[in-house]
Amino acid sequence: MDAIDAKILRCLSRNARQKASGISQEINLSVSAVIERIHKMEDSGLIERYTTVLNQKKLGNDISALMELSLEHPKHYDAFVEKIMGIHNVVACHYLTGDFDFMLQIVASSSEALEVLHRQIKSMEGVSSTRTHFVLKTVKDEATLLPEGAYS
Repeated sequence: MDAIDAKILRCLSRNARQKASGISQEINLSVSAVIERIHKMEDSGLIERYTTVLNQKKLGNDISALMELSLEHPKHYDAFVEKIMGIHNVVACHYLTGDFDFMLQIVASSSEALEVLHRQIKSMEGVSSTRTHFVLKTVKDEATLLPEGAYS
């Protein structure tokens, strides 16, 4: 990856549906070169997929929480992950080092719905402890963006 690829990625990060012609004009590169570079980044696995970012509040999910979670023993890892994958209100699950084994990002329509999810998760086999934090406000959520200055 070079500085030109980084410019293309920043364009796609802002709008994955942007046409190659628009990217071409923005970064001063031919349309065919933009398309070729995008295909190479897709083929290499640098670009894994294109997705839609949903507005959770407009979907009726007014509550967001982060749950730290520990398992009793590593033998519960596979079963826990399989169960979490089936809970659509868990929008992210990260395996961690440190005091807790996982960090879950949860969205829910209300505090009552979050309570139900909380009890459901805490009662899963192998879960030993949790600590839950309500998200008051998200001030930055750009984990997939290429930082400015990278390859510039």
